[in-house]
Amino acid sequence: MEEVKENTINEEKTEYEIVGVQFKQFGKIYYFDPCGLTLSDGDCAIVETSRGLEYGFVKIGNKIVSKDNVYLPLRPVIRVATRDDTWRYEGNKEKEEEAKKICIDKIAEHGLAMKIVDAEYTFDNSKLLFYFTSDGRVDFRELVKDLASIFKTRIELRQIGIRDETKMVGGLGPCGRVLCCNKFLDDFGQVTIKMAKEQNLSLNSQKISGTCGRLMCCLRYEQNAYEDAMKGLPKVDSVVDTPDGQGIVCEVATLAGLVKVKIQNGDQSVIRQYPAESVKVILEKTPKKQSGEREEDELIQNDQ
Repeated sequence: MEEVKENTINEEKTEYEIVGVQFKQFGKIYYFDPCGLTLSDGDCAIVETSRGLEYGFVKIGNKIVSKDNVYLPLRPVIRVATRDDTWRYEGNKEKEEEAKKICIDKIAEHGLAMKIVDAEYTFDNSKLLFYFTSDGRVDFRELVKDLASIFKTRIELRQIGIRDETKMVGGLGPCGRVLCCNKFLDDFGQVTIKMAKEQNLSLNSQKISGTCGRLMCCLRYEQNAYEDAMKGLPKVDSVVDTPDGQGIVCEVATLAGLVKVKIQNGDQSVIRQYPAESVKVILEKTPKKQSGEREEDELIQNDQ
């Protein structure tokens, strides 16, 4: 009797099981394939990364997510971290502080215009990374040779921006609280001058800049609330109808939902405040730009 073979149709997967792993406190969470392991928030695990094996902290336990939410291929979780793994990780942290001091001394010897922010060993000690800031390009080839001869491992120097430096170092913001980037933000979003304008903030750079000297990150995550509130509000300079007659909008309190309107009363004009729902837009106007102002000035990104 002839054996009948069935054709198997390989359907592309639309869902994947993942675990979320974080390598630094308040750092970005990366997805990994649990490979049959069950992990929970608070566990520690050894995972495979582009840099080799790394020690990470599980922030998201086993979870099914759609294909659109993952970057393929998913790298695997090798094992749940053992006590020896944890000791090795903690030992690396102690060595990193000593490595940072040695690197600072070597930079001074070579007279390089750079500042070391942090040092980091890979879990298997196959590489030692130094993060630094500098106002320009730095020729650190001789420095790398010196460091490699001292630490007997592969050396990598990585230049970072001032926002990344501030996130690593930490501190207090203008509000008096711990910096958002150091406390809970896992990634930097785009922040623009336009956001400050829409939130009716002073455009004085000292008042809207954070400790890093860039626009404050809180402008970004508060923007959605302002955009939702602005949907039912007239724009400044729009002609509106009020219970007291027609007038021109001169100020909008976005979150309070209040509108200040200038109304002409004979030879005098008066400014009155109304709830947004009590005024009706007759002619909507967009404020004119100041001379020399360009559109891209409103869209300056704060990710440098």
